[in-house]
Amino acid sequence: MIGSRSSNKVDVSLSPNAVLPEFVKKSSKGTSLLTKFIRDVFEFAAEDTDRVTFALKVGLAMLLVSLLGLIQRPFEVFGTNILWSILTVGIMFEYTVGATLYRGFNRAVGSLLAGIFAILVMGISMSSGRFAEPYVVGFSIFLVGAATSFVKLWPSCVPYEYGFRVILFTYCLIVVSTYRMDNPMRTAMERLYSIAIGAAVTVGVNLLVFPIWAGEQLHEELVSSFYCVAESLEECARKYLSGDGLEHTEFCKRVVVIDEFPDDPACQRCRAILNSSARIESLASSAKWEPPHGRFRHYYGAWSEYVKVGAVLRHCAYEVMALYGCLRSEIQAPIELRVTFQTEILEATVEAAELLRCLANDLGNMKHSVRVSQLMRIRVSTDRLQRSVDLHSYLLTSHDGFPPKPTSKDCSHGSGSDPSSKLHREAERSPATAPPQTRTYHETMKKQQRRRLYSWPSREVDELEDEDGGGDSAELITRMRASESTAALSLATFALLLIEFVARLDHLVDAVEQLAATAKFKQQQAG
Repeated sequence: MIGSRSSNKVDVSLSPNAVLPEFVKKSSKGTSLLTKFIRDVFEFAAEDTDRVTFALKVGLAMLLVSLLGLIQRPFEVFGTNILWSILTVGIMFEYTVGATLYRGFNRAVGSLLAGIFAILVMGISMSSGRFAEPYVVGFSIFLVGAATSFVKLWPSCVPYEYGFRVILFTYCLIVVSTYRMDNPMRTAMERLYSIAIGAAVTVGVNLLVFPIWAGEQLHEELVSSFYCVAESLEECARKYLSGDGLEHTEFCKRVVVIDEFPDDPACQRCRAILNSSARIESLASSAKWEPPHGRFRHYYGAWSEYVKVGAVLRHCAYEVMALYGCLRSEIQAPIELRVTFQTEILEATVEAAELLRCLANDLGNMKHSVRVSQLMRIRVSTDRLQRSVDLHSYLLTSHDGFPPKPTSKDCSHGSGSDPSSKLHREAERSPATAPPQTRTYHETMKKQQRRRLYSWPSREVDELEDEDGGGDSAELITRMRASESTAALSLATFALLLIEFVARLDHLVDAVEQLAATAKFKQQQAG
């Protein structure tokens, strides 16, 4: 009977369109989220290895002060007061050595003043009797809280706001926690000792174990900012001359405010420089507290010059962002008109970017070079661009580089009714204002097809003229010609912003030279 039974095969394979159970979906989703989290953590740590170093140093400091409570002998001396050492490490330990020393100074002064005031108040309260003692303690807490909160708002005391906060909470904790103690004076002194131990461990670990210097971070960040501005300037000019912005009309309409350009990494880095003011000032303030070390031993008093250089560099970055505004604006000059100024714009851009890189190289190597010839080349290239804009100004205000076509209405008023056309005719006859290069350009343009590549507005004026040469479209044609003139003026805006950027380089060079003199950079010869 058993052998006669037929065996059935069960196919458990799933088709590609099979629906998985809900718990399988959740498990798969949880695994992907965990993988993404681990990958993000590794990327965050690899971006700046000092972050891992800082975390390990905090753990080491916490372990050292915790051993005072875990080992029997130190615990018999300090008891539960050792918790104040742990609290001090958690509050004082900062990312850089300078920030830790700054916080340590505020912590030390604040704790010392709070301890002295607490001992005096406890002595007064104990001598005033059991009835008046709680009132004296309560009034002192109110007085200290009000006084420290008011004084830390004083403009000259704002940098030491953390110190006043330390005075407030240290005094309140000492007074309230020792109020019920048998020997409050001794308890207060032991807690001050614990705070001093925690501060010593914090400073020692942060200063001796792989120190992270705020001055070095400030130096490297400023050097990197120079390279970012130079790269952003060249990238913007290259895209503008190649008509890159004209190919992203939908993007231009979507981004009304110049806030972010996801397809321009160089622009994003330049935009980050504009938001680095607070970080640079914070690093400079922390660097002032650091002792002379390594190659920064002569930098006493030079950190404020770093802030000035960063401020001037941000002004240059503002101009680069304005150039990106021209690149991404909805009103665009035709591509064939941009070719007229291509040589001058490229020359000024390359010279300016080269100067920025040279300044960054000098700053990174801590050397000072007098770049007289390089500054002269930049000024010459800027003068050429300015003269080119002046020489071809009529191209920026007329249709396709030609004088505007007179209408029947204009002809009825005679030759004197259109002064702009008269000026264009005189400019074409005058050899001073129309050199052979300009006439060659006109001859070439006449041979080319009469259309505008990617120009604004998108509809051709010539096509509209062919459809209806008169009637109601005459006024529309006039408005569209004015719109095309406005589009051509956007090219002049780009050129003038580039000239303004070059003009600001003089202030940047002066700021770097002042920094080099203050920091005692090594003098070297340069072009």
